[in-house]
Amino acid sequence: MRPTQENDVFHAIAHPARRAMLVALVEGEHTASALAEPFEMTFGAVSQHLRVLEQAELVEVRRAGRLRLYRLRAEPLGEVATWVGEFARYFEERLDALGDYLDRKHGQPPTPPPKRLRARRR
Repeated sequence: MRPTQENDVFHAIAHPARRAMLVALVEGEHTASALAEPFEMTFGAVSQHLRVLEQAELVEVRRAGRLRLYRLRAEPLGEVATWVGEFARYFEERLDALGDYLDRKHGQPPTPPPKRLRARRR
């Protein structure tokens, strides 16, 4: 197991509160207090979560007067998407199995899987 680094994207999204904050930031900029609103935690804890997201470069901060506005930077999540993509076949197989089950349950013949094009070997 590798040690966790402060700027580790996987570490940053490991906590459900930080994931929820990122989802909220998809809508646009928010202050820390707006991001803290749905959680029952101290403002210090929220600041700490935001610091982890900032160190992982998942959020940018800008000042507007006395306010600090947080904005999503989704680019580092590409690493996560690539990693999750390694498991796409598993999810496709599970969804195909669910579709077959539902077809059997409702008396419909199972639909054949789509034909996939294969690259020719030279």
